Amino acid sequence: MLEAVLAEPGDSIVYIVDDDEPVRDSMKALLEACAFEVRDYASCQSFMDQYNGKPSGCLVLDLHLPVMSGLEFIERFGANLHGLPVIMVSGRGDPATFARAREAGVTAFLEKPFEEDQLLDAVQRLLPA
Repeated sequence: MLEAVLAEPGDSIVYIVDDDEPVRDSMKALLEACAFEVRDYASCQSFMDQYNGKPSGCLVLDLHLPVMSGLEFIERFGANLHGLPVIMVSGRGDPATFARAREAGVTAFLEKPFEEDQLLDAVQRLLPA
């Protein structure tokens, strides 16, 4: 099924922020296999240190991160993303947290563990046409 979601060269960047290296590497490998350009980071700080401020792409952001959670990051720095769509992923979220995240601008949610197609569908849906 991967053929159906292959990205075109030059498409937007998918940014991944997840402190779990095997999870991050797995998402990156899947997205790159579908021809997406991917940049991955272990923390919100490392992402912000390198993010160019252009909203061309989407951000896959883990909810539970050390130092600053994905939710805290979106609440504090969401305006700095300039409309970059955010997919929040979590293995242990709750409705109140998801509601806060939605209010802060999170576009979509995926519960870990999720199927590959769920991630691909969410990314495809949020990338600029």
